[in-house]
Amino acid sequence: MEQGKRIKVLLAEDHCIVREGVRELLGLEADIEVVGEAATGRAAVEMAGQLRPDVVVMDIAMPQLNGMEATRRIAAESSGTKVIILSAHSDDAYVEQCVAMGAMGFLVKQSSAQILSEAIREVVKGNTFFSPAIAKKIHHQQQLVLERKGRKTAMTDLLTPRETEVLQLIAEGAANKLIASDLGISVKTVEKHRSKLMQKLDIHDTAGLVRYAIAAGVIECNVQLTIE
Repeated sequence: MEQGKRIKVLLAEDHCIVREGVRELLGLEADIEVVGEAATGRAAVEMAGQLRPDVVVMDIAMPQLNGMEATRRIAAESSGTKVIILSAHSDDAYVEQCVAMGAMGFLVKQSSAQILSEAIREVVKGNTFFSPAIAKKIHHQQQLVLERKGRKTAMTDLLTPRETEVLQLIAEGAANKLIASDLGISVKTVEKHRSKLMQKLDIHDTAGLVRYAIAAGVIECNVQLTIE
């Protein structure tokens, strides 16, 4: 993000009163600009393609096209746009599925305007951002996995430099085609690296790779853990 440039945000929320409230709150931030509002998942995908926002703030329960599928399409079709899920639900299954679909952040609707604004700024930088309670849970789960497996080496020592690069891009929500372009390799080679990562780490989905990348410090998970 260029210095002085405002962050363009698209709001995807079917409840008008919630959408208006979020718009008003973000309007108080000097570096954030709401450039569009979508009341359906399908409209969110179309508007993301047209407006090319930096961030889409997406509800899960959207009519016509649910927020998870809308997130997947935006991540695949609008590579420069990051998605933050803003939901009333924080079940593990919701979080994992949304991350697997390409979401860079997940906030519960009880979050403060300050946390939402911070999340928007962080995902634009390429970082992930989760509500404090969710972040704690992700960290705790990963620690349990590490303890059970009794790892004696640093997590990234298991990977080659190229595999670490691929892991970071996957965790940042990049699609295979974009990873291939960034690294100057073929999509088929990216797929081989992805498969090798899962085999080496005994992880079987994208959400698991993201959690591993956060725990290993490959990407940052920025949260204010003191705020509940």
